[in-house]
Order: sequence, then structure tokens, then C-alpha cells
Amino acid sequence: MTGSMPATPVVIGHRGVPGERLEHTRASYLLAIEQGCDYIEPDVVATRDGVLVARHENEIDGTTDVAERPEFADRKTLKVVDGVPRAGWFTEDFTLEEIKTLRTRERLPKLRPQNIPLAHTEEILTFEEVLDIAEEASVGRDEPIGVYVETKHPTYFAGLGLDLDDLLIADLERRGVNHEGARIVIQSDETTHLRALRERTPLTLVQLLDRQGAPYDLKAAGDPRSYAALATPEGLRDVAAYADGIGPNKSLVIGRDRAQRLTRETGLVRDAHELGLLVHVWTMRNENNFLPVDLRLGRDKAAHGDAVREYLAFYDAGVDGVFSDFTQTAVRAREAWAARR
Repeated sequence: MTGSMPATPVVIGHRGVPGERLEHTRASYLLAIEQGCDYIEPDVVATRDGVLVARHENEIDGTTDVAERPEFADRKTLKVVDGVPRAGWFTEDFTLEEIKTLRTRERLPKLRPQNIPLAHTEEILTFEEVLDIAEEASVGRDEPIGVYVETKHPTYFAGLGLDLDDLLIADLERRGVNHEGARIVIQSDETTHLRALRERTPLTLVQLLDRQGAPYDLKAAGDPRSYAALATPEGLRDVAAYADGIGPNKSLVIGRDRAQRLTRETGLVRDAHELGLLVHVWTMRNENNFLPVDLRLGRDKAAHGDAVREYLAFYDAGVDGVFSDFTQTAVRAREAWAARR
């Protein structure tokens, strides 16, 4: 991916297809691949014994049955993660063997009740198991399935003696995929983490940008720069020194008015492209709850709105890829967009 913009936007199966399967599970990744994604996207956190596992957060009460397991009741605790107090159960307090006994459940049950019956059917995957899924699915394909990995809370984990850089590079080296041309992308919201990785890998690196706040590593270092500062032309020039692309919250590419209706392009794609940076926006979802007001259908937050129109707007804006919770919708919209062109 490094060095050239794709002819058509790539579709990144965001945690698989969490709109139809439990996120970060084998079934979710396999469905994303079946529906036509270009990449599957695991978030990774570390276990106590230094194994990367695919979870949205290191606090796992919201996505597993850990609270129902009496043998782990004494592991519940209060921690401060990236400056925010959080109570629950954390991956860094479990060995991989213990993590493997847990089973996953739906993180957004009110919006995705269809996934509630899938609880207790899937185990937590290691990062290497996600690589296995992509590798096995790539057999016989002209274009292999990529893996687009996000490291979560690297500064926090480094403070625990669990360096996500070291763990990730070790996995990639062991698998022989830490080289130019490998279909692996590494993303993070922390700048220091990406700068350090730049010295250790030729793989595509992507700086995540949220619509508010700042990267935690900058906060921890007393650096006043926010995500907004990184999204300016000057900030993007700095990002281009260590990363190959940006992953902005979609509202940074097409704004919304006070009524939460889509407005106009912000110029971020243009500014990024002028510096040779890829732009992959997050997160595209079908539910009314996540759509602009003018694309919602009905009042039920869990009902699906006119998501295709939103995709078309972002494809027209020139993005190079989209993170999607509904791969099939993203692919269908991309086909309609390409045909229209």
C-alpha cells in the first residue's frame, strides 16, 4: 500500500463484520472476507505473559463472559488507562491460557440484538491466529487478504513492562511478514509509538485522528498538540515524516452541522494527498444511531438507514479506504460508485 494511492478505495473489515457477528472473532473475520473486504482489522492488547490478543479494549467485561466466571471474581479491579479510571477485568491480569477459557459476547446489545444469541460461542483470538485466518483465506486469490492491526494503549502497556512494539515486531518477524510488500498495515493513535515502529518496519503505518482530544502519549509528555493540530497542513507534514497515511474520524473529512446533517468536505483529504498520505476513514456503520440525521430511516436507533449514500459521499471525497462494520454494504456502495464513474 505504501507509495501509491489505490485506484478504488479499500474496504477494511473493522473487527470483522461486527454488525452481523461478534467482533474480533473467527466467524466475524471469515464473514468479512467472504463478503469481499480487502483487509481484516484486529485491535490488539497484551496478556500478562506477553501475548497479543484481539480485543477492542484491555478491559474485557464488555465483550466477554469474564464477569460470569467465579474463578476470576477476584481479578476485578480499578485501573487508570490513558488517564481515565476504569473498573473491570483487564487482559494484562490474565495469562493466555486463562484468556482462552473465556467466551465472547456482544458489545452493543441494544443496537445489535441479533448478535446476543451468539454469546458463549467464540473464543478470544491471538494476533497470530488472525494472521492465520488471512493467510489461509488468501490461498488461490490474486490479491491476498491483508491484516490492518491497531495497537491499543501502547504507552499504558509500556508502563506495565509490556512493550507492544516489541510484541508486535516479534510476531511479524516470526511469521516472516515484516518486509516491504507484505499486506500488513499498522495503525495507532499514539505518535511516539508509530515513530518508534518506523525505525523497525517498512510496513505501512497509519496515524489515527479523532475529532476531539489528543493522543495519550502527547498528553503524558506534556505536549500540547491535539488531534486537531495533527490534522492541519503543518501537523500533516509532521505525520508524513513517520507515517504513510492517516485514519481520521469520518467527521474530519466531511463535516456535520449542529443538527448532525452532513455538510461539506473539509479539505483534509486534499491536504493529506498533497503530502502523499493515504486517508482511511472510520467508522462506517449501517445503524441510524451512527448515521447523519439526513440519512436515517425512522426513529429506531438500531434500524438501518441509507448507509450507501454516506459511503458514496466519502468515496466521492476521495478517501483511499473505509473501516466498515458492514462489509457487504461497503462493497456494494463501492461497486455502485465505480459503475457511476
